Amino acid sequence: MSNSNIIEQKKQLVQEIADKFRASQSTILVNYRGLDVAEVTELRKQLREAGVDFKVYKNSMSRRAAEAAELGDLTESLVGPTAIAFSNEDVVAPAKVLNNFAKEHDALEIKAGVIEGTTATLEQIKELAELPNYEGMVSMLLSVLQAPIRNFAYAAKSIADQKEEQGA
Repeated sequence: MSNSNIIEQKKQLVQEIADKFRASQSTILVNYRGLDVAEVTELRKQLREAGVDFKVYKNSMSRRAAEAAELGDLTESLVGPTAIAFSNEDVVAPAKVLNNFAKEHDALEIKAGVIEGTTATLEQIKELAELPNYEGMVSMLLSVLQAPIRNFAYAAKSIADQKEEQGA
């Protein structure tokens, strides 16, 4: 393979990673050193089920992509064994899955992240992990919206019951 082909492939890979950084709602960088094959397989399975893309790239390629995506703050975290979780749909999913997995497996360390295009601190990632997912938030909103109607219905029923008792 010629040198220009290799350079072209590397440019394409950097472009692919940069596009993933730009397209994702949230991106989490983790150090996976110390996890055995079975643990990594389980982590990949959990992330896949949550719709999260989980990949390991060469750090040099990821650093160039982070710069290209205007996320230069990430470059200092792109050292050592680093895997990247990208989520295009759910902002909460990668943080939740990785944070829960890290609680059970000390070897997994969350290094950094990007939430909706902005570099996030570890505290922000952990806060995000504690939030309910989209369905949970919709459920909470619906219960808040239903409460006044439910209370009105109870009040109307109790008034009707009182009138009925008085009439009898």
